Amino acid sequence: MSNSYTTLWTNDLCRQLEQSGYAGQRLTMLFGGPHQSLPSFQRAGVQPGDRIYPLRVLRTRLHVLGAMEVARIIPYEDAGTVLHDDDYAKLLDWRPLKVGCVTEVVTGPPGSPLAFGTTVPPYLLERLTYTSRRGERTLKYIEEGRLIRSVSLQGIYRLAPASASELRQLVLATEGSTMTRAEG
Repeated sequence: MSNSYTTLWTNDLCRQLEQSGYAGQRLTMLFGGPHQSLPSFQRAGVQPGDRIYPLRVLRTRLHVLGAMEVARIIPYEDAGTVLHDDDYAKLLDWRPLKVGCVTEVVTGPPGSPLAFGTTVPPYLLERLTYTSRRGERTLKYIEEGRLIRSVSLQGIYRLAPASASELRQLVLATEGSTMTRAEG
């Protein structure tokens, strides 16, 4: 059975992606490393078939930016020889995500379109649950449906199945409303 994980992106990175026209592009690549600013997907236990949800905290609101299924994780130093030409071009396209010391590349089929305006509703924020070998935990520092501090999101964490399902539905609803607006 596959798992779902979240990773927190900085507001600086999100602003750069927005200003550079990445909104609406489908996620195909992510990067990991050894530091808290760019954590390791492998160390977090991410495997092929798992789903990654990049998140952002802006003005006490949690935003889900999209989703991507993991096809494989390869060492960054091998990317030039392992990736096919099309995938290597995607690596170059997503280079703004390469912040800090990169040691791994996560590739996948095109995921959901990158969207910066999808706010996690307060009811979901309050029950968003993560799981690990030590048990389950909800987010800390939530007051009146607002996320006061993002420290409990910094890293790559595995979602409990019910929370993964709810985030998936939120991303799918956003993707559907984006498609409807584009068609209309």
